[in-house]
Amino acid sequence: MNYLPYLQLLFKKYGRKKHPLEYNNTYQLVVMVILSAQTTDAMVNKLAPELFKNYTSIKHLAYAKPEDLFPFIKSVRGFRKKADWLVRMAQAIGKDKNIPLTIEDLTALPGIGRKSANVIIREAGGKPQGIIIDLHVLRVIQRLGITAETKPDNIEKVLMKIIPQRQWHAAGMSLSYLGREICRPTEPQCVICLINKVCKYYKTDK
Repeated sequence: MNYLPYLQLLFKKYGRKKHPLEYNNTYQLVVMVILSAQTTDAMVNKLAPELFKNYTSIKHLAYAKPEDLFPFIKSVRGFRKKADWLVRMAQAIGKDKNIPLTIEDLTALPGIGRKSANVIIREAGGKPQGIIIDLHVLRVIQRLGITAETKPDNIEKVLMKIIPQRQWHAAGMSLSYLGREICRPTEPQCVICLINKVCKYYKTDK
């Protein structure tokens, strides 16, 4: 089945939407992406202003000790580990202007996997090098029936073959927003979904 024409409907609706993390620059984006692993974007948005009031740049953060960050990020899951990642990341980069925008360089940093790297590259305006595969995208893809793959990296490879590279940034965020707003874990709003005509879950559920 050719899913692309239907996916284009999603890209048109969601493709240009900003990520839900409320950052003001690439430094803040990188920090918030690291903190958001296994933590809601809303929680990270709530704690971020106080954190960035005290640590205004990567250079500033590089001088901190992990325990210095605990009071600001203790509400996130795994905050001790993430504090260590943040400090080591800052020490590795040195200055805000040195923040890399390639998959290889970003994933070499502490606390940044491929999904996080794709988010950073998209939001910072870098060239598409992959597709964001978060928990929402995983759920949407499995319900659509596009692939039987279950591992994020394998699903990303499948989507990268289906979708033109110029639309990779739009694809990940569009599928994520569909999962957040319509294709939710419980009580999905299938009837109003733009792509229910090609959704295996919807057809089976009906």
